[in-house]
Amino acid sequence: MKKKKNVLRCLGSSIALTATVGLSTLSAQQAEAATSSGMLSPVTPKDVVYQIITDRFVDGDTSNNIPTGSSASLFDDPDQDGLGNGDDLKLYQGGDWQGIIDKISYLKNMGVTAVWISAPYENRDTPIYDYQQSGGYDLWTSFHGYHVRNYFATNKHFGLMQDFEALRDALHANGIKLIIDFVSNHTSRGTNPTSGNSPEDGKLYEPDKDSNGDYVFDSNGNPVDYNSDGNVENLLADPNYDINGWFHNLGDRGSDDTQFGYRFKDLGSLSDFSTENAAVVEHLEKAATFWKSKGVDGFRHDATLHMSPSFAKGFKDAIDSASGGPLTHFGEFFIGRPDPKYDEYQSFPDRTGINNLDFEYFRASTNAFGYFSETMSAFGQMLIATSADYEYENQAVTFLDNHDVTRFRYIQPNDKPYHAALATLLTARGTPNIYYGTEQYLTSADSSDISGRVFMERETSFDQTTTAYKIIQSLSALRRQNEAVAYGETAILYSSDDVLVFKRQFYDKQVIVAVNRQPDLSFTVPAINTTLPAGSYDDVLNGLLYGDSMTVNNGKIGSFTLAGGEVSVWSYNPDLGTAIPRIGDVVSTMGRAGNTVYIYGTGLGGTVTVKFDSTAATVVSNSDTMIEAIVPNVSAGARQITVTKGTNVSNQFRYEVLSDDQNQVIFKVNATTSWGVNIYIVGDIPELGSWDTSKAVGPFHTPNYPEWFLPVSVPKNTTIQYKFIKKDSSGNVTWEGGNNRSITSPSSSTGTLDTSVLTWQ
Repeated sequence: MKKKKNVLRCLGSSIALTATVGLSTLSAQQAEAATSSGMLSPVTPKDVVYQIITDRFVDGDTSNNIPTGSSASLFDDPDQDGLGNGDDLKLYQGGDWQGIIDKISYLKNMGVTAVWISAPYENRDTPIYDYQQSGGYDLWTSFHGYHVRNYFATNKHFGLMQDFEALRDALHANGIKLIIDFVSNHTSRGTNPTSGNSPEDGKLYEPDKDSNGDYVFDSNGNPVDYNSDGNVENLLADPNYDINGWFHNLGDRGSDDTQFGYRFKDLGSLSDFSTENAAVVEHLEKAATFWKSKGVDGFRHDATLHMSPSFAKGFKDAIDSASGGPLTHFGEFFIGRPDPKYDEYQSFPDRTGINNLDFEYFRASTNAFGYFSETMSAFGQMLIATSADYEYENQAVTFLDNHDVTRFRYIQPNDKPYHAALATLLTARGTPNIYYGTEQYLTSADSSDISGRVFMERETSFDQTTTAYKIIQSLSALRRQNEAVAYGETAILYSSDDVLVFKRQFYDKQVIVAVNRQPDLSFTVPAINTTLPAGSYDDVLNGLLYGDSMTVNNGKIGSFTLAGGEVSVWSYNPDLGTAIPRIGDVVSTMGRAGNTVYIYGTGLGGTVTVKFDSTAATVVSNSDTMIEAIVPNVSAGARQITVTKGTNVSNQFRYEVLSDDQNQVIFKVNATTSWGVNIYIVGDIPELGSWDTSKAVGPFHTPNYPEWFLPVSVPKNTTIQYKFIKKDSSGNVTWEGGNNRSITSPSSSTGTLDTSVLTWQ
């Protein structure tokens, strides 16, 4: 066979393609956030994220509006002028990576420091027909990026690989980090529920391989027809002819709200990957590390509610353990309280290392500032309760709206509470995410998520003088400048039905925010005790939201009146000096010996010692605000990171050390229980609770009672002692009898192992 010239290969699970990112145009402040490799650091609570549905932002390159091989019927262009009309939001509109590049100055001026874009890889590109009972059909497309077809090729509607790399480089050159959406839960719709579940698609493809089994790309990183068969791809898996078990094939979840239904059945008839299959795990890990090698700074994981935590934990670990250090990870664990899955939601980051999009913040802010169905006191109580519930509350990604929910502007058309909600988002605990167009007051025709996915280029002139734009601009700067906003704890100083005064504090640094959600009513706030030094404090927003200065005398903020819609933000930002190290944040919060870890805070420069409990770590580099270190060879389990400088020791920050590279064992047992009693597993390794029943893993699934099963994340090539236990809702435990059970996990990092159906002892 004749070999192609200028060919690059993807070597097994390691990626030969690397991304080179120049930092020559970064400011000193931006450069201090860079890692030793020269890449930008992961997203931290100092950042403001801006979410872009790539197809719905700006059409910067009209040549890719109808890519070669794509049907014109998928593009919203009834007048055939080659441009998306922004009318039929089920179709492609033309937004692409060049369009984002064209608006970087707009984003940077607004204070955006990270951009979250749609999944960059190839999606299904055929019409999706939803047949109506009354006759006719709706035609949909995969413009959103959630119908993967080939992980190793770009979505041609957005551009080619060289265009993606141009976007990456342009963002990084301006100090803006790049987060990609990534879907590891499913492909596209395998059957059509509107036509009797007839076979539809769901197929997964991969590029051509060479004689060594490595993917082949051209010099720009795009797949090539290496085997000269006329195609640049090959069918890898088909849910309608699933001979290798790549999909669960259990049908749509529908109304099944069991844990089993969420994790093993199809979400909206989208073909659900069997992530208990080692071949599936290997392919997904290879795909994710491929995109990491392109120089991205973070992953937003789709549908984490529907993912097995055992897979998610190993998946995240594989990404962060690959060359380049840890990235930021957050995912869509979509709940709406009251919800029986809240405990799962709040503990998911601790169990997997993947933080959450903060749906609890979204719920509370929507009700408090949008519908006015909950009081501001209740909103404040949520901030305190979740700060206790979330281990890493400042890493939770907060939002007012996104692509899966109603536009906030549709719910709240009044500027004053709208602005109050936005200012609160940007000063509250968490890492704020702005949905594209929020700063331009984009709304929707109805309450559906699809109506909110408007084509921004058609709806706005990208005005940089709107009040919302200026709010983001001012408070993004405050978040970077005053660590109280990024890393601080939250305290409620005063609350009522319509007013909230809260404080963020990181050591001596403080920010106090006073909010009145009512547009036309004034309220008087009584005098408040404070630890602020005596003096006058100007409103950070300079009266943009009707705020005013505040005075402290004798340890009190004097009584003050908040006008309708007023938000005042007061900042106290003393220099903490460089002698005492203080930790504000750590990325990642989970890893294994030899992994890189980034520690953020103040006073971290000079000669420092980093310890995991009492074991010293290797410090790769450090500055006053960041340390890059290597996780030492320390016993697995929860460890406390500290930084010592001279005789000064920092506060502690929790880090979960894994026993080793994680793979999966699917445990199965036949056991009878009474109603409300579930099966768990506990064993001699930290991943199984180290024999502590309060840390046992479970509950198991039981779709075929009395058989129970559960995929569990365990270290590879390890002999494990374990037992099954029964646990009721009160935490009462019944141990099975007999000797400890023993099993050896697979030796492969992506391996999986099914036990036989064991019998309760």
